[in-house]
Amino acid sequence: MKKFTAIALLSIALISCKKETKTVTKVDPTTGKTVSVEVPVVDSTKIVEQPAETMAIKDSSGVYKQTFKLEKGKTYPLTTFQKDVQTMTAPDGKTQSGTSETTDEMTFTVNNFDKGIYDITIDLLGKKNSQNANGKSIVVDTKLAEPKEDQLKMMWKVNKGLVGNKLNMKMTETGKVISITGFEPVYTKVASSVGSVIKDAKQKENFLKSFKGSFNEKVLKDQFTKNLNLIPAKGAKIGEKWTQTENATPDGKIKLSTNYTIKSVDNGVVNIGVSGGIPRKSDKKTQEGVTRSMSSELTQNGTIALDQKTGWVKNQNIAVKTSQSETLSDGKQTQTMKSVSNSTVIVNPAK
Repeated sequence: MKKFTAIALLSIALISCKKETKTVTKVDPTTGKTVSVEVPVVDSTKIVEQPAETMAIKDSSGVYKQTFKLEKGKTYPLTTFQKDVQTMTAPDGKTQSGTSETTDEMTFTVNNFDKGIYDITIDLLGKKNSQNANGKSIVVDTKLAEPKEDQLKMMWKVNKGLVGNKLNMKMTETGKVISITGFEPVYTKVASSVGSVIKDAKQKENFLKSFKGSFNEKVLKDQFTKNLNLIPAKGAKIGEKWTQTENATPDGKIKLSTNYTIKSVDNGVVNIGVSGGIPRKSDKKTQEGVTRSMSSELTQNGTIALDQKTGWVKNQNIAVKTSQSETLSDGKQTQTMKSVSNSTVIVNPAK
């Protein structure tokens, strides 16, 4: 009798350990493919509801859409670093190269979020320019003292007048920039900063007109929209490509196309691949017996990492290569000049 009881108890234990399973289909966040997996059937009476963490970049049936979930009182960085290495090749084959670097440092602090609108303060913190060519190096940094060289003082004063200012931005939860205000105090400070260098009133007026043309609400709206709001409103699946096109020349005849693809969504990071550029363009004209041939091409590739929880850009690293060639020929002699520029654009570089 005892032996039977022991066997019965063992049978009960084995039965209780066997869990029911069911087959479900789900989207693999790494590959984007639909797969079938076995999962245990959970007793609904034993489920304890846990509040789901709200993600800014959400997945709905494999389609990811981007919004922004920024915290009131929190500051988000947007530092841009660009390095350009340009090499010129003369008709005799001799080459010259130069390197330039630019760093723009700013932060975005969330003051409030009301009725779907973020109130954000943009702090312009610092700007640095450096160049290295023909064995000589120059640095213009707003965090350093004013350069002694007269030709560098103007750049330093403009940058110094620019930083230390604040702008106010209104942005929707979906990333649409409604307005950016606060430019007039910036213009006043820049005008005051360059006052000791530009004495002539007409020259000063022309300079400010040019400065306002490159630093205004429209320019910053376009810049922030391009850097922050990447995934299209309709959403995108992993592996799906979408393209943004912009004018590369003022007349709009040459277009720059940028292709984006969500490569993976893993550990709270949305990784986006970047490619595209400007296809090779050629032009050939003959005047007074001399034929001038020109060609140019631009390619770009890299990655952008977005924080899935907030929607903010964590990092961007894109390489851009521009190649240009000009040939002059009179039928007897031919001369060719070549220029190659390799640029790296990094957003929020690792410290």
